[in-house]
Amino acid sequence: MAAFSSKSTNRYSVRSISFPARSHPSTLRMEEELNKLRSWQGASSSNAETLCTSLFGLAELNICVEDLLNLPLTQQALAQHHNEKWDNELLDCSLKHLDLCGNTRDAILSMKQSARELQSALRRSKGGELSIESNIKAYISFRKTMKKGIANSLASLKQMDNIFGDFPQLEQNHHLSAVAGVLREASLITTTIFHALLLFLSPSLLKPKPSKWSLVSKLVRKGLTACEEHQNMNELERVDAAVSNLLLQSSRDDFEEEKIQSAKVKLESLDAIFEGFEDGLECLFRSLIHTRVSLLNILSH
Repeated sequence: MAAFSSKSTNRYSVRSISFPARSHPSTLRMEEELNKLRSWQGASSSNAETLCTSLFGLAELNICVEDLLNLPLTQQALAQHHNEKWDNELLDCSLKHLDLCGNTRDAILSMKQSARELQSALRRSKGGELSIESNIKAYISFRKTMKKGIANSLASLKQMDNIFGDFPQLEQNHHLSAVAGVLREASLITTTIFHALLLFLSPSLLKPKPSKWSLVSKLVRKGLTACEEHQNMNELERVDAAVSNLLLQSSRDDFEEEKIQSAKVKLESLDAIFEGFEDGLECLFRSLIHTRVSLLNILSH
């Protein structure tokens, strides 16, 4: 599974817009950040590093949005062309982004804990022991339970496809119309990046049923090794593949030390990836809070 498939890229394509007050520093910064995010969005696939960088880019973009909202020209335009429905959409969108960011951060924290527990069990194990089988099954079971949560988050993203509909009243003011376009694009590209992140986190390998062991074993022997080396396989999928290989070995006499070491190395690298995601999401969450506070202050007047 490519974390950032061409299908998802096309679905959330971002349009070129007219920026308000282009000479203003915050507007120039916003255009720069959007261009960076567009370049990452255009990639055929997203690895962990690209996704992490994109999260920090979204945080910078939200800082620019907050600066734009606090411009006297923007506040004056909003006061003169008040539209309750549009105001509600703005606030609803900011709240959904906060919920999405918080839920994703919580999911990653849980994933990191689960991966660390398995890593610790593998570190304590000896090559011939089967005692780690329960730890392997626990990790795979946890990954399976994530499927529903990620599906719910992806469904929430889909509901945001049509956010910020057309409001003819906004066309009466060129600056406000341009601001609306900027906010729409910021929302779309936020949705795009979270879509890619959720696909990255989505479990790709599930625990095989015992009755189908021979079929799955054959699939793993012939396909998993080659798949793991495939350039489109992301870091989390490599861990899933390595752990699933260990589970299949549990039906044999013992575990191969080489495969245990391979799983340990991949789990160790995963810990750093999760830390990066956490930092990026925390930074983004703070910027989203500040933007929402600015919106509430502006729209309450």
